[in-house]
Amino acid sequence: MLPWIRAARVPRTRSLLAALLLSLTVLVAPAATATAATPAAVEATSRGWNDYSCKPSAAHPRPVVLVHGTFGNSIDNWLVLAPYLVNRGYCVFSLDYGQLPGVPFFHGLGPIDKSAEQLDVFVDKVLDATGAPKADLVGHSQGGMMPNHYLKFLGGADKVNALVGIAPDNHGTTLLGLTKLLPFFPGVEKFISDKTPGLADQVAESPFITKLTAGGDTVPGVRYTVIATKYDQVVTPYRTQYLDGPNVRNVLLQDLCPVDLSEHVAIGTIDRIAFHEVANALDPARATPTTCASVIG
Repeated sequence: MLPWIRAARVPRTRSLLAALLLSLTVLVAPAATATAATPAAVEATSRGWNDYSCKPSAAHPRPVVLVHGTFGNSIDNWLVLAPYLVNRGYCVFSLDYGQLPGVPFFHGLGPIDKSAEQLDVFVDKVLDATGAPKADLVGHSQGGMMPNHYLKFLGGADKVNALVGIAPDNHGTTLLGLTKLLPFFPGVEKFISDKTPGLADQVAESPFITKLTAGGDTVPGVRYTVIATKYDQVVTPYRTQYLDGPNVRNVLLQDLCPVDLSEHVAIGTIDRIAFHEVANALDPARATPTTCASVIG
């Protein structure tokens, strides 16, 4: 870094960088945020989503726990995927995590290690209610990455059969390279870390990401699937979403359907092609080919 460049640029560009970072991180939020009480959400719940009387079937013996992304919540992130899985016979549950005091609806902003502790408690609750020995986890964005902390450090591997990450930031993100500018603007970096630690934890090479990835990406006994899109504008570069290890399947959405233009938000909230691949990952013995036609499946 050249000190004179830093001194010249900080006063006039600090606010611009902050605005750009905020704009990009907001892209993680599902398009339907602030619709937690919509009729669609009520209907989905009444059909078995977060129904604690649901008992897994012989065909689908494990409950599915949905883990929302940054700025998401347990309803808005899953208005399409939850009913999609319920209609296929799964017991489906979703949680809220990473809440900040005084911030409704927009979750996933707290320290990620603490969010993983919330996931730990929630999975135990689901297993107790359903009587199943293990669950399957499906997460979008941070929700596909945060469970790795649960699996590696909180004993989650004993309770989880599979983790399916939809556009997960498994190795952090550069936010299209903007995070590399943070050292030039220590005030912005400190603000993000103090006010929204869940965002700071997701920056590539952050202390959280460094600890999470040390010693390998995976743990024994868990099946991993990563579903990515090359048009992801939030978790960048998109190939950093992929995991390395045994029992891992990394999938690029455009290899399944070249004309699918879903970006970071759409792949986790509305893309039925991606959701067909989620269903395949949950039940590989009954998997069917995922193609562009899966949008109507």
